[in-house]
Amino acid sequence: MAKKSVASLQTGTKRLTKAIKMVKSPKTGAYMFVEKIMNPDQVKDFLKK
Repeated sequence: MAKKSVASLQTGTKRLTKAIKMVKSPKTGAYMFVEKIMNPDQVKDFLKK
C-alpha cells in the first residue's frame, strides 16, 4: 500500500494538510485513493489506519 502526504494549505489562521492514501478494496482488489484535509498533527494517525 502506497501512501503520501500532499500540500500544505493555509486558510486564515488555520494551517491544514491534505493527505492522500492509496487503499486496496477488499471486494474487488482494486486500488482507490482516499483524500482528507486535516490538521498536520493527525496525518500520521490517518496514514497508519
